[in-house]
Amino acid sequence: MPAFRSAVSRGRIWVAAVLLLLAVPGFAEDEQAFVRAYDSAAIEWGACPAFMPESCGLAILQGDPAKNNTDVLFRLRAGTTAPHHRHTSAERMVLLAGKMRVDYDGQAAVVLKPGNYAYGPPKLAHTATCESREDCMLFISFDQPVDATAVDQ
Repeated sequence: MPAFRSAVSRGRIWVAAVLLLLAVPGFAEDEQAFVRAYDSAAIEWGACPAFMPESCGLAILQGDPAKNNTDVLFRLRAGTTAPHHRHTSAERMVLLAGKMRVDYDGQAAVVLKPGNYAYGPPKLAHTATCESREDCMLFISFDQPVDATAVDQ
């Protein structure tokens, strides 16, 4: 009998765990896994905020930019700079193409190469310059709504 009681208890825990997952905001039973190639012609590019270079591009890969947990692609044309700005959210980034110099206030500049991961704390102002001959492509994951605010220098 003890083995049966243990199995029943484990079964209840499993059922409770499944019910808890179904109740977690953002989890949808019909949500599907997917793959996107960053250089796909199917990616829909939009404009960056008005203070950014006109050639800058932003594409939503997953999520709603007005809500938490959104993944985007950020494109910066070769030789251009994203002016001094900050984000409410932390940024978790991987450079996919190009060579990008990032200058965070109060820190030494870093140069990202394809495959490099970078973390930008919330509200820490910075600039980014695409130093390569090719456009820079950056994957960014935001844990809060997507925003970018210009910082007066």
